[in-house]
Amino acid sequence: MLAVCATPIGNLEDVTLRVLRELAEADLVLCEDTRRTKILLDRHGIATKLVSYHEHNEAERTAQVLPRLEAGERVALTSDAGLPGVSDPGARLIAAALEAGVQVTVLPGPSAVETALVASGLLGERYQFVGYLPRSEKGRAALWEELARWPFPVVAFESPRRLPATLSSLAEAMPERPVAVCRELTKRYEEVVRGTASDVARRFSEAPRGEITLVLGSFEVERGGEGDEARAAVTELTGRSRNELYRASL
Repeated sequence: MLAVCATPIGNLEDVTLRVLRELAEADLVLCEDTRRTKILLDRHGIATKLVSYHEHNEAERTAQVLPRLEAGERVALTSDAGLPGVSDPGARLIAAALEAGVQVTVLPGPSAVETALVASGLLGERYQFVGYLPRSEKGRAALWEELARWPFPVVAFESPRRLPATLSSLAEAMPERPVAVCRELTKRYEEVVRGTASDVARRFSEAPRGEITLVLGSFEVERGGEGDEARAAVTELTGRSRNELYRASL
């Protein structure tokens, strides 16, 4: 059996009892960084063998581990934080195991995506997770153009080093869009900074420290035609901006 195990995104106390039992009973634990996962196992007195499984050896490790799974061994798959396969290595092994008829079970747990979404206060009927943001300015501009047509919250990961450029780009494209920068979630120095894209971009003019999850709030989508004319008329009558009217209706 392959057990896909969610691990803490920061605070080691957030691991579930079920994950701890699986890690202790497995024949092998696959992890991104054996040093980081060893801290978790040592904290709970678990001595299962650790083997690295990351983006640079994923294909090789999958070929090595699959025969062991088919032979009946029990393997636990983890990432440095959160659930493997979600912006972390793991999808290749999971797909190979399923194709080979190996039982795959998922042990849920901490999620930076959902934690940031709730902490941001920018909840909506639905949301979109876009993973890590594009590194290039051209790629970010294309994504902002796409998201300008998406009225619901958006969650993304970003490196602290690229955060200032990303926020500056976002502020240029959608200056009034509500934004929350969630930094070091569940850790001692957790911080959530909220405001419009323009306000938050000014707040993070320099790169911060720590892991970053970015949340974009609900936003009025610009549409052509009669809808625009109606909104323009309401704006003129009330003296309030379109975005103010939209946020008031949520």
